[in-house]
Amino acid sequence: MTVSHPRSGAPWKISPRGASMIMRKVRDQPRTRRQDLVNDLKRAGTTVSKKAISNTLRRHGLKSCSARKVPLLKPAGMRDQPRTRRQDLVNDLKRAGTTVSKKAISNTLRRHGLKSCSARKVPLLKPAHVQARLKFANDHLDDPKEEYEKVMWSDETKIELFGLNSTLRVWRKKKDEYNPKNTIPTVKHGGGNIILWGCFFAKGIGQLHHIEGRMDGAMYREILANNLLPSVRALKMGRAWVFQHDNDPKHTARATKEWLRKKHLKVLEWPSQSPDLNPIENIWRELKVRTAQRQPRNMKDLEKVCMEVWAKIPASVCANLVKNYTKRMISVIAIVYQILSSAFLMYQILMSCKKMQMNYLKIIQCDFLDFCFRFRLSQLKCTYDKKLQTSTCYVSRKTCKIGSVSNTCSPH
Repeated sequence: MTVSHPRSGAPWKISPRGASMIMRKVRDQPRTRRQDLVNDLKRAGTTVSKKAISNTLRRHGLKSCSARKVPLLKPAGMRDQPRTRRQDLVNDLKRAGTTVSKKAISNTLRRHGLKSCSARKVPLLKPAHVQARLKFANDHLDDPKEEYEKVMWSDETKIELFGLNSTLRVWRKKKDEYNPKNTIPTVKHGGGNIILWGCFFAKGIGQLHHIEGRMDGAMYREILANNLLPSVRALKMGRAWVFQHDNDPKHTARATKEWLRKKHLKVLEWPSQSPDLNPIENIWRELKVRTAQRQPRNMKDLEKVCMEVWAKIPASVCANLVKNYTKRMISVIAIVYQILSSAFLMYQILMSCKKMQMNYLKIIQCDFLDFCFRFRLSQLKCTYDKKLQTSTCYVSRKTCKIGSVSNTCSPH
């Protein structure tokens, strides 16, 4: 067997003093070539090979891509343009005179905290939707958790016969890819589907109803009469409970509003295009996953399995969803202030800066997202500690760490 040795006079490893010299040189000048390092060490009286240089850099957490090519990746704008393909980065680096593989690109981005993920599908939000969501979050952010425990959450969902099976993963050998145990039968349009209406409360789930045919306002009111009210009595919600449903035309019809008024039901005002604010979406996900695991064979079996799975959803799941509802409000506020695409929000922030006697130019000197976060703290009347870089909410009495705080835009 042939073993490749370094050239004559070149050691396998580099002394700690030489390694320190290499690391200092690379950190100061990341585009330094290995041959330049070899020459520097040779002038210092040490003869090494380029392979030894590479091994030393790897032992210290640096590779040729991270040491030399990361500065070239930054102009590509991965954070500003997250849809950039690896091939585009390869082409950019090639035009800059550097040849790398797509695998090296992935490894470098991963070491800097970036990884390839599927883009989340979210409802299309118009400026009016963004404003309504922000208003809802601000109005209910300070509500105690007991208020959320009084809400009966409701919604409709569609469950396909083979809906979630498309994401099923199996353990198999390469040659067994077409074994019936390792395949998924595909049918058009998911093999059929059923529409379900359901509701849940902090202490447990309500009734689940299979909607047959096309639902209109009259059918919806019948569903509420036959399923909502019995669920309220079964869960012993008392008289102070609040009903939640979205802004579907059947829900906001004049006849439906009149029916709710006659039944003396208090309805939670709801922002449009906000399924993420409804915790029942998590219940639907749980229902679909567990139903897919049962592998129903036909539509009748699908309905039966859904009813059985729904009845077995533990009350602890409902309690946890309602318990952590405040986090949804915080998430909405954070996302809105990150986007800042609405002129209304920009105007609101700039006018608040003027009232706080803050120089507009100081905003540019700090991270803008951090500024928006501190602006929100000033609205919440949180206490802010510059020395410890923490903020304490007067509602929850919780202290949180704020990253990269700049003294140029303190909220107080």
